[in-house]
Amino acid sequence: MSGLAIVRLGVDVPYEQVWALQRLAHDRRVSGELNDLCLLLEHAPVYTAGKRTRQEDRPSDGTPVIDVDRGGQVTWHGPGQLVGYPIIRIDAVIPYVRMLEEVLIQVCADLGVVAGRVDGRAGVWARGDSFHGVPDRRLGAIGIRVAKGVTMHGFALNCANDLSWYNRIVPCGIPDAGVTSLSAETGRRITVDEVIPYAEKRLGEALGAEIYDMYEEDLHG
Repeated sequence: MSGLAIVRLGVDVPYEQVWALQRLAHDRRVSGELNDLCLLLEHAPVYTAGKRTRQEDRPSDGTPVIDVDRGGQVTWHGPGQLVGYPIIRIDAVIPYVRMLEEVLIQVCADLGVVAGRVDGRAGVWARGDSFHGVPDRRLGAIGIRVAKGVTMHGFALNCANDLSWYNRIVPCGIPDAGVTSLSAETGRRITVDEVIPYAEKRLGEALGAEIYDMYEEDLHG
């Protein structure tokens, strides 16, 4: 069994700081200096835009947005949301994305929330009811970059975050869907700290990897 190092970076972590750390870890993983790893954290509030973001989906009030080199469109990260950045070597992109979706679906199930996929839309969703006018609601978003066979960026799972942050944007460029969280779906507060052990377990299982801890300073060599 291979290993997957988990690096827990804490809360209110600035986006630019982690983006730089991702690039460092990616370079060292490509060169073989590091094994597969995953950064887990809660960001300080930030909007980020992937390569396919349309101008009309950005905040109309001039709120700053960081343009990044991942796939996908505009989204929000911040307190109460679990973000995971796997830096791992893969063979194919689409099976990897499907694997991340399945990991999030299983984590949601572990917390008592039924989630699944929606045809033509990436991520993980709580299904709506078209008969009663209830839209599908996104629980988890996925946006990745793969360079030299190694991944960057990753997934975000809404746990107990303030959903009003999404009101300024068209989340992931999908105007006819909603956004939700594990807490909103269950009616009880489900924190990131509660979710992390499930995320680590399910990610390790999906990769066939044994989970172990790594510290941020170890990424620098």
